[in-house]
This record gives sequence, structure tokens and C-alpha cells, in this order.
Amino acid sequence: MDSLMHFGSGDTSMNADAFADRLARVRRRFVSTLQGKIDDTHASIPKLSAVAPAAAAAVGEAYRCMHSIVGVGPTVGSPATGRAARDVEDALRPAQNERRGLKEDEILVLKRRLQDLREAAARELHVFYLELTATHS
Repeated sequence: MDSLMHFGSGDTSMNADAFADRLARVRRRFVSTLQGKIDDTHASIPKLSAVAPAAAAAVGEAYRCMHSIVGVGPTVGSPATGRAARDVEDALRPAQNERRGLKEDEILVLKRRLQDLREAAARELHVFYLELTATHS
């Protein structure tokens, strides 16, 4: 197999091992921060309420946090986590776009979707740790 992978149409090329190492680092960073992002978003729910001061800013922060999971999850082998994070992002999107806090019914949807995200992440993290254990045995 060729030891160089060519990406794009220009002169850009990267050694396959270097690419795999870089992707592994991104995956480890994703895994190491995933649970904290979910926990932080869940803990911020009281600040997301439409009656809370600065709720719009808190919604924006939660949205960006979920967006980072949506963008990276599938790339590093966590497609279900990425899809579940997109569902959370979708629950936040109307308030984010309107720069407001969440209504009561939106908070209930957010809580359910965060639980779904937590479950998807737990399943995929379990697989990640099994793979990690297998490669270090």
C-alpha cells in the first residue's frame, strides 16, 4: 500500500501514519471532553429558561457546545453521538436563532434529547474503551 495519502487536487499530501495519528489525537480529545460537554449543557438548563437573565447568551453557549459534538462525532467514529447531538442542537435552534431563552415545552424536549445523547455517547464510549483496551493488550 502506498504510504502517502493524497487529499484534494493540490500538492497537499500527508503520510498515512501521520494522518492516523492526528485523527487518533482528535478522537481522544473528543472522547475526553464529551461527557463534560453533556454534563455542562444539562447543568445549564436553569439558565436557559426564557425567564432567566442572560438566557439568550446561555442558549448560544449550549448551542455551540452541541454543534462541536455534531461536527466532530461522526468524523471520529461516533455517528450516533453526532446524530443525538444534532437533535439537541435542533431543540436549541429556534431560541438560538431568535436570541431568546427556552420556553417550558422546549426545556422538556431539551431534557429528553440530552438523555438520548447521554445514552448514545455511553454506548459509543464503551466501544471506544473496548477498542483501546484491545490495542493495548
